[in-house]
Amino acid sequence: MKNQKIQKMVGVALLIAVMVVLQFLAAVFPIKIGPVSLSLVLIPIVLGAATYGIAAGGVLGGAFGVLTYIFCVNGMDGGGHMVFQASPALCFVVVMAKGILCGLAAGAVYKLLHNVNGYLAMVCAAIVCPVVNTGVFLAGMFLWFMDVLSVWAEGGNVVGYVLSGLIVINFLPELGINLLFSPAGQRILRVIKKS
Repeated sequence: MKNQKIQKMVGVALLIAVMVVLQFLAAVFPIKIGPVSLSLVLIPIVLGAATYGIAAGGVLGGAFGVLTYIFCVNGMDGGGHMVFQASPALCFVVVMAKGILCGLAAGAVYKLLHNVNGYLAMVCAAIVCPVVNTGVFLAGMFLWFMDVLSVWAEGGNVVGYVLSGLIVINFLPELGINLLFSPAGQRILRVIKKS
């Protein structure tokens, strides 16, 4: 039992390290569309939530939130820096909530479906993670940061910008990346579970 706990802690720590590397690579070689960055960091969250459970998904999501907040504070995420400047405390609430909740949701969905079909469970977790991440982000933005959304929309229609800029250009590619990864994620999970 103690060995399993250590193995889980090491696995989660390794996935956090992967997230840090992915986040810094994204800062150096950004996949950006306007003020929004595409995130590959959701992949380790989904894999960790499926491998180590719901709580691990929350921890990984929390680590993602902390990384995101650091990038918002130091300006490595330009759009996030605008949100931070508008309200550091609410920026923290939004990035932590979206990170933790997307990890918890991915873990819960995987746990609910993995006995039915492992691949289906991984695909559904890979869908839920960016849906919750983007959904919580948008809820926070509409609730507390409409002025920032207006700036991002360059004075245009905010709802149109959210639909075209944040949903079509940001969310759908992130969802696609997660879906492309999900079969490989299930294979990785099988290898981890056998060891």
